[in-house]
Amino acid sequence: MQTTEAPGYRRTWQLAWPIILANSSIPLVGAVDTAVMGHLPDAAYIGAVALGANLFSIIYWAFGFLRMGTTGFVAQAFGAGDGGEAAAALQRALLIAGALALAVWSLQVPIGLIAFYMVDGSERVEELAQVYFGWRIWSAPAVFANYAIVGTLIGLQRTRDVLIVQLLLNGTNVGLDLLFVPVLGLGVEGVALASVIAEFTAIGVGLWLVARRLRQLPRPGHPITLLEPTALRALIRVNGNIFVRTLCLVLSLFYFTAVGTGLGEVVVAANAILLQLLFFLSYGLDGFAHAVEGLAGSSRGAGRRDHFRAAVRTSTVCALVVALGYAAVYALFGGVFIGWMTDLPEVRELAATYLPWMLLAPIIAVWSFQLDGVFIGTTHTVEMRNGMLIAAGAFWGTTELLVPELGNHGLWLAFMGFFALRALLLALWLPRIDRSIAPVGQTHR
Repeated sequence: MQTTEAPGYRRTWQLAWPIILANSSIPLVGAVDTAVMGHLPDAAYIGAVALGANLFSIIYWAFGFLRMGTTGFVAQAFGAGDGGEAAAALQRALLIAGALALAVWSLQVPIGLIAFYMVDGSERVEELAQVYFGWRIWSAPAVFANYAIVGTLIGLQRTRDVLIVQLLLNGTNVGLDLLFVPVLGLGVEGVALASVIAEFTAIGVGLWLVARRLRQLPRPGHPITLLEPTALRALIRVNGNIFVRTLCLVLSLFYFTAVGTGLGEVVVAANAILLQLLFFLSYGLDGFAHAVEGLAGSSRGAGRRDHFRAAVRTSTVCALVVALGYAAVYALFGGVFIGWMTDLPEVRELAATYLPWMLLAPIIAVWSFQLDGVFIGTTHTVEMRNGMLIAAGAFWGTTELLVPELGNHGLWLAFMGFFALRALLLALWLPRIDRSIAPVGQTHR
């Protein structure tokens, strides 16, 4: 049940730490995938699984709007004490997930052709990666449904349940990897099949957990229509805005890599290592962004402007403390991390040259991460979309101006500007959300 107390630091940490721990388990799967392939007789197996997994990360990441959009609607229904609407929001998201999965299945041949046309691997690596692709594509319904389930659990402020689902998913994947490849000798097919089975197993447990939580919520007497046109339009509009935002983010990351490619192989390798540090940073900061999604959304649903302000304040302070911690760790041990990821002296030296950008990244990126959470939880996604479009355009433009003069430093400067501009725009639009939170029974402006 929704608490009557304003969200404090303790509540924020209670919601954030399970997400941080769940996110931290994600790299384990990739490490085990690499390890089991690394014991096969041909190095092409490692490259094939890495290539296939990266392709699916990009393909499935584009549909991450299902998680974010669901969180906002469920959080607001939870704050309003409307269990029926929270359940309907999940069911509508599952309907969209099923439709998208059918579309991906139907278009798997052209998707595969386009994906492999865009990569440049050896003939053997691409041949094995296509085998991986042929198996892994069948996980689409489970992946998309899991987005909706996790979004619902975050909206209900049940992040410990999210941790259970994520640990089950990753633990099952690792266990099946070790069974299918070293024991049964299934090779690339085994790694892909392990992922498919793990993802379907996770949604079974996830659905049980979320149904259990929804049964605990009050059910107002008004009828809930699953296919109610206004609710469906709102869901499609919100998800569409988040999709555009995510697509711009994916394209910006791709553009960053593409520009780096033109600066030489050693630069590309050094940037790839530094990006891993940036992604690792996101695992920690996402915990507080997810916490404020649930807290801000439920505050809006309850019509509590004071709770909303408290949620934004406490989660941002916590996130900033963690961001400063990341900056300190990278300052002290960044060279050690680089050494773990490569033995090549020239790559180590160049990555160390650009490491100072990773000391700035936590302090600059934390604001856009946090504000994304606020806007997702309150379903103010038009502003998110517009902010990302402006920031992405500015990033591409400043990159063209700075890189010819400053080289890779110019690329990183433009990239940090991308995060900073997103945060600035969302901060300027934040008062709109505050003004829109009216007490229950009054109309939202």
